[in-house]
Amino acid sequence: MLYRIASIIFPLFAVVMVGFLYARKRDLDMTAANRMNIEVFVPALIFTALAGKSFNLADNIPILIGATAVVAGSGLLAWPLARPLGVDPRALISTAMFNNAGNMGLPLMLFTFGDQAFGAAVMLFLLLTVSQFAAAPTLLGGKFSLGAIWREPFMLAAVLGVAVSLGGIDLWPPLLAACKLLADISLGLMIFSLGVRLASTRVGSMLRIGIVGAIVTPLTGMLVAWLYGTLTGMSKVDMDILFLFGALPPAVSCFILADRYRCAPDEVAAIVMIGNASALFFIPLALALRL
Repeated sequence: MLYRIASIIFPLFAVVMVGFLYARKRDLDMTAANRMNIEVFVPALIFTALAGKSFNLADNIPILIGATAVVAGSGLLAWPLARPLGVDPRALISTAMFNNAGNMGLPLMLFTFGDQAFGAAVMLFLLLTVSQFAAAPTLLGGKFSLGAIWREPFMLAAVLGVAVSLGGIDLWPPLLAACKLLADISLGLMIFSLGVRLASTRVGSMLRIGIVGAIVTPLTGMLVAWLYGTLTGMSKVDMDILFLFGALPPAVSCFILADRYRCAPDEVAAIVMIGNASALFFIPLALALRL
């Protein structure tokens, strides 16, 4: 089990290290690259994931509601902890709320629960993405903008992807291949950009803040998932999926958005980096508690 989880996490750290070492040799400005990622490559990733899958939304509504509770509850629990722990509240709240449901959650759910859970995993990833981009202007930018979410390219990608899937439309294979090529750039660029940011982050600050976030994120997620599942009487399978979802580390996209809004990007980078390393402990713990 530990080896398989490590095999999921290793590519993340390998690319982070490449970005870190390259940034040590070159003076890099990743602003344009990060913007292209948010506006082009991430939407392609979402569209590709949704367009090729069949969804039974009704069967997964309890999990989606539970995941919403985990996202909101984790943020509420992290909020009062930030000041006493000496962490920027926006950095701790954002990383506690939005976990790595994409490049770690999708393969982990598939490995743990099989093909029957992959549709739910994709919808959890979409829920996290929509929630994160909807909350980012207020949480990270300090500006309330209810309509900002509809201006994000990934929303159009999500709508088109769901329409293609539910409509049973067979896309022209070369078009789907082109979308997949763009999608494949997204995760690698996210992780590389994280390594570039870490190259300019102070080691002492990285360790202290990263360890705090690494502990707070999975513990709040698992606690809320357990409370919600127990109080609502979820089925064991649904609660197992929700609990593992709550145990996931912070999303790499937390850093991308923190950098976009210039909101404590160094602190967020530290939490994301060490938080994903801590998954080697927290993911097996979650599996041991539920499976």
